Amino acid sequence: MRVKAPSEKNFRRSKSRPGRRGLLKLLFSWPVVRVVLVAAVLLFAGYRAMALAFNGSMLAISKIRVQGNVRLSSGEVQTLVHDLQGTNILRANLVKSRAALMQSPWVADAAFRRVLPSTIEVFVSERRPFGLCRLGNQLYLIDRDGTVMDEFGPRYAEFDLPIIDGLVRAPRHGKAAIDEDRAELAARVVEAIQDSRDLTKRVSQIDVSDAHDAVVILDDDPALLHVGEERFRERLQSYLQIADTLRARIPDIDYVDLRFEQRLYVKPRGRADRTALNLATAGKTF
Repeated sequence: MRVKAPSEKNFRRSKSRPGRRGLLKLLFSWPVVRVVLVAAVLLFAGYRAMALAFNGSMLAISKIRVQGNVRLSSGEVQTLVHDLQGTNILRANLVKSRAALMQSPWVADAAFRRVLPSTIEVFVSERRPFGLCRLGNQLYLIDRDGTVMDEFGPRYAEFDLPIIDGLVRAPRHGKAAIDEDRAELAARVVEAIQDSRDLTKRVSQIDVSDAHDAVVILDDDPALLHVGEERFRERLQSYLQIADTLRARIPDIDYVDLRFEQRLYVKPRGRADRTALNLATAGKTF
């Protein structure tokens, strides 16, 4: 049997909802309005700050500071990146400026850094010439990678570098180019003898027409010295130890092949045959 109990008015759940007027009153209350105003002020201040930063004269580039340069003067570097002058430091296209700087054959690498409010720092890494390459009737400075740097002339007289022959491969599509493998071989020969002052002064020419056999010519010695593709310093020094003795026996030497461990081959000029000698006793044989 069900019993209905009278409902208590004090515990009856209200079915009424807040009216529109109450909601509007809440939205336009002082705390909400204050938050909105503060946010608006901050947004406007940020916009104005950005506008001033991108258009203000205070951030216009007025100084380009160059570091790491030796051969190139700071003025030459600044000329290559002159488009930066007066540009807003935050809007400056440093990628484009670096590409312009890299067009210099003396520049191997470069990096840029913004220094607020108006300075750009340029860090330059220069190429180092290691030899002279024949192109046509002219000699050009080249670096280890075979990059042609500049025509050799009086302003580079301080460079005492060997002439590198055989670097230019057969023209492709009508244009001659430096062979990278041959340039690498020549660079290894030069680097191998750098610690020997005597060899560095005496090596006059290096021929790398054969990428597996470097041929060296010394000052005051017309003999072609075949040194292969390794142990360049040891082979050249072994020749110097017996050169006078060899010359006393064979005054006119065409070439000396030093590529073999314990033997060398000497070919007199004008003869088809060559003489094999034991390297260890060659100096005592004659």
